[in-house]
Amino acid sequence: MVAALARALTVPGTQLLDTHADSDHNRSVFTLVGEPRALADGLLAGARQAIAQIDMRTHEGAHPCIGALDVAPVVYLRSADRALAESEALAVANRLAGELDLPVFLYGALATEPDRRERANFREGGIGGLEERMLAGELEPDFGPRRPHPTAGATLVSARAPLVAFNLQLAEPDLATAKAIAAELRESGGGPAGVRAIGVLLERAGIAQVSLNVHDPFTVPLADLVRLARAAALRHHAQIAAAELVGLAPAAAIEGFPDDLELRGFDERAHVLEKRITSLRG
Repeated sequence: MVAALARALTVPGTQLLDTHADSDHNRSVFTLVGEPRALADGLLAGARQAIAQIDMRTHEGAHPCIGALDVAPVVYLRSADRALAESEALAVANRLAGELDLPVFLYGALATEPDRRERANFREGGIGGLEERMLAGELEPDFGPRRPHPTAGATLVSARAPLVAFNLQLAEPDLATAKAIAAELRESGGGPAGVRAIGVLLERAGIAQVSLNVHDPFTVPLADLVRLARAAALRHHAQIAAAELVGLAPAAAIEGFPDDLELRGFDERAHVLEKRITSLRG
């Protein structure tokens, strides 16, 4: 299934930079680069394939989500390209709704109301909770039908600068401790600005994990988060055993990463954003 989705995304004018899949989270993260319109075409093709293959009525996974195509951010690397990325994101949202009958919610910088900026606002209660809120008229999409797609749920769309998705694995499979550490690391719990964190248990792997999104990796490098996480783990009589990068990260985010913590599967040539893009141009 993952390979079929990757093939669908790669239309003329786009190129797939990275695929990260995890059976416990039961989600895949695809990093796609492309020109305007071609990028929208690729996202639409990937969404069509996801709808054909994924039935959210039977979905199970550790990571919160609301749809087969859960989130589709259009990322810009330069501030000068922000307006172009926002225009492309709105075009994607309109086409997902019009061509695939998906309800689409705008979040982040494109959110139409302040309380709709965070993805967690839509994911609360999972797809079942979303359906209840939509059918009750409490939550209306920005594009598309006012009820979830029968099998594919709904989709979140925005335009944003690069963020980093990053996982920290504990030495012991203790979900309560993972949640406690996540609570200390996230911005709402007093952690660095722009950090979102949840604690999850990966049952197949037998691992407790702190799953993080770093919205501004240029000012909050991963080394800082490791330091804070280790201090929090110590307070909870736990230990950070390993780390994992989901997708790609800017070079600034990786700078100073501690040598004594394994960053599993990391390849500088493949996973540092600037180097990966440079390799395409070369």
